[in-house]
Amino acid sequence: MLESLAVPVGLGYKRSMVDEKLKLPRHFEMEKELRDQLSERSGHQRCVVGHDELLLILHEVPEAGVPERKAVFFWRRNDGRWIQPGGPGLDEVGDLLERYAKALDEKQEILEETKSAEQIFVILRHAGPLARSTRNMVQAMEQALIQEPDDREVRSHRDRARELERAAELLQNDARETLIYWQAESAEKHARASDRLGNILFRLNLITGFCLPLVAMGGLFGMNVDLPVFTRGMFWWVFFGGLMIGGLLLWFVSKENGKHR
Repeated sequence: MLESLAVPVGLGYKRSMVDEKLKLPRHFEMEKELRDQLSERSGHQRCVVGHDELLLILHEVPEAGVPERKAVFFWRRNDGRWIQPGGPGLDEVGDLLERYAKALDEKQEILEETKSAEQIFVILRHAGPLARSTRNMVQAMEQALIQEPDDREVRSHRDRARELERAAELLQNDARETLIYWQAESAEKHARASDRLGNILFRLNLITGFCLPLVAMGGLFGMNVDLPVFTRGMFWWVFFGGLMIGGLLLWFVSKENGKHR
């Protein structure tokens, strides 16, 4: 059961739109110093410090493309006992960390099996919020440990959160490096294909250059006109002359191409 932060005015607490929007578990009977530090939204992950009490605000596993975060509250009473939404203790912090670990494992498995850049991009969209959320979670627990340095349970959850923070950073870096590698590999393949195409075009140009004189001579002698009698005996001279000219063109083009390679 949830209730708003609104409390009777007669008890000295302020009732405002802030109290009507922020929801806390019904059994969180927090002191005024804590309530006065809360706004209409849960805000970032942090530890709110009161006079004798603490309020640890953590976030659920974030979803990609969703800016809003669902907050989970943990209240430490003035007698040193932690109260969670489900009752006494901090077991739900461990459950929350396990949900983060499960989300990271799922994304890591997808990263290892993916074959498309689109899936890598989806992983990056999830990895960024996961990395930020785990990092802020560690900072919130550090703030709680500053107030209660001997709290072993909080310290244990903090250490686990640090492991998740590292895992989220590795996931983000692995996904980014995989995408960069694929881009470089694709560019290299395109470069090799372009080089092969250039070589093919070069050979075609050589063949064209070699045959051009013969084609020109063939066109000249194939014209349906009356040629002088003395030119008929020069056919083979023209033929071999065309071959020589084509060979010279072939040699010159090959030589120039070799200089530019």
